[in-house]
Amino acid sequence: MCIRDRDIQHISSGHSVEMVRLAKKLGAKVWAEVTPHHFTLTEDAVLKHGTLAKMNPPLRTEEDRQMLIQGLKDGTIDMIATDHAPHTAEEKSRGLAGSAMGIVGLECAFPLMYKYMVLPGTLTLEKLVALMSDNPRRIFGLGGGLNVGGEADFTVLDLGAQYEIDPAAFLSKGRATPFAGWPVQGRAVLTIVGGREAYMDETMKTNK
Repeated sequence: MCIRDRDIQHISSGHSVEMVRLAKKLGAKVWAEVTPHHFTLTEDAVLKHGTLAKMNPPLRTEEDRQMLIQGLKDGTIDMIATDHAPHTAEEKSRGLAGSAMGIVGLECAFPLMYKYMVLPGTLTLEKLVALMSDNPRRIFGLGGGLNVGGEADFTVLDLGAQYEIDPAAFLSKGRATPFAGWPVQGRAVLTIVGGREAYMDETMKTNK
C-alpha cells in the first residue's frame, strides 16, 4: 500500500486492514481504499489469466480477501476505487515480467460489486453507494451530488440488467480484464455531470 497525506490507497492484504483498524482506534485521522479486484480475486487468478491479473499491489490469498471484505463491512475501509488502468493489448502481452501493471476497472466495478457483494447480502446497496460515491466526495471535498441549487452529478442504474462482462463492448481504450465472461448484474444507463448528460446507454435512447 502507499500513503498520500492521510489516504491509504489500494489496500490488498489483511495486515494492512489490521494496521488501518488500529490507527483509527488510536485516533489517527486516516482513510483507506480498496479495489474490486482485490476483494473478488486471489493470487490464483494469475495462474489462469496471466498478465490480465497482473497489478500493483498484487493479488493476495483467500485469507487476505476475506479480511478486506470484513474491513469494508465494519467501516475500517472507507472507499472502493477502480484503479482504472486502460493499457493496450501490446502493453499486456510482454509476459509476466515485462507487461504493464493494472487492469480496466471503470466498466466492471459496479456490476461486480452489486452481483457479488450486494445480492448475496454482504453489503447493502446503500453501503455500496457510500463506498463508491458519497464517502470519496465527503473525504476529499469533491462537491457534486444532488444538493439543492447545485449542478447535479449522478448515475442512473438498471439494477435488473443481467449480462456477462464483454471486453469488446468496453468504451474504455483498454480491454485488459480477468473478469471477461463473468455473469454480473446492474448497468449504468445514464450519467449526468455538472447538470449535463455525459453518457446515455443505447437502451435509454431507444426508449425515449
